[in-house]
Amino acid sequence: MTTQVPCLWVGIDASKAHHWWVAIDDTGTTVWSRKVSNDEAVILAGLSEVLALAGEVRWAVDLTGTAPALLLALLTDHGQRVVYIPGRTVNRMVGAYRGEAKTDARDAYVIAETARLRRDFAPIKVPTNLADLALLTTHRSDLIADRVRLLNRLHDVLTGISPALEAAFDYADHKGALVLLTGYQTPAALRRCGQARLTRWLAARGVRHPETVAATALTAAHAQHIHLPGQDTAAGITADLAAQVLALDERLKQLDRQISDAFRTHPQAAVIESMPGIGPILGAEFLVAAGDLAAYPDAGHLASAAGLVPVAKDSGRRTGNLRRPQRYSRRLRRVFYLSAQTSIIRDGPNRTYYLKKRAQGHKHIPAVIALARRRVDVLWALLRDNRPFTASPPARTRTTTAA
Repeated sequence: MTTQVPCLWVGIDASKAHHWWVAIDDTGTTVWSRKVSNDEAVILAGLSEVLALAGEVRWAVDLTGTAPALLLALLTDHGQRVVYIPGRTVNRMVGAYRGEAKTDARDAYVIAETARLRRDFAPIKVPTNLADLALLTTHRSDLIADRVRLLNRLHDVLTGISPALEAAFDYADHKGALVLLTGYQTPAALRRCGQARLTRWLAARGVRHPETVAATALTAAHAQHIHLPGQDTAAGITADLAAQVLALDERLKQLDRQISDAFRTHPQAAVIESMPGIGPILGAEFLVAAGDLAAYPDAGHLASAAGLVPVAKDSGRRTGNLRRPQRYSRRLRRVFYLSAQTSIIRDGPNRTYYLKKRAQGHKHIPAVIALARRRVDVLWALLRDNRPFTASPPARTRTTTAA
């Protein structure tokens, strides 16, 4: 009969097909090591074996996302606490141990040792109420990346047909220009169509200000009369790329509506959306990036997670040096930066604070970052008090006591 030890630390090197588990005791000795397939029955069998070895088991992984999703859900369902150790930390800790071998078992051992030596890693909580938002916002990011790729390819191919037509429109924000390219891609085709006929063609497809679009396109068409090599083939590719961008825009509109509906089911959605510069899309990304809002005891912790708090870089007599942090949530920082930049468009306290920083000599980006840091304090206070944003702070109630 196996004697139980008081506590075990289990490091998990996660992957898509399987995970390697290594359990160590309080002396760093390996007690249990095995490759576990990413299958519910196999994971549960391994979990039962490990739990039978110790009175308390502490788990650590170096990866979150879809690959360990089943594993994390099963551990959470069985009441196990799992901490996340960043890959950068694991990579640096590897150099503290003998040998240069790179194996899954060694990585899992380093993860377990790191969890044993350090007790300040954040626990992973499976956000069941944010699972839908996480999937939707990640899918939206992928579609945005696809759109950027298609537009870059469109600009490249169109330049090989007519540089003047490529420069005539901002195809990223001009739906009418994309509709134009689905039917007419070459200067010769545009000239044959003519102003009146092209205007009617665009109007029939719902393009706004069709006469302006037609005039701009014809101006570009009259600037080039030579037929470039491969122009006909490039024209077909251009039409196909423009159609793909238009179809992708429709998918993004539907996805944005879906994200908005899912975001507004959150109990504090109205509080988050009341902040100037934060709409349902950025609000959803904030909830996903921040995770459990109770994990931030004050606004400083939230700002630090977003990389908005400088860190000291002192050595010897060189003190007072601050630098930008390197370990923070890029996604969370993006939410605060974009929302701050959007909030300065209209008059209000955000724009006033931004102009104050500019008057102090700060350039645009440092001024926006300073505003983002100030907005973290405001948003955290709003979430703490569960009240919407107001331009003027609420009146403070004083409690008087009898002498």
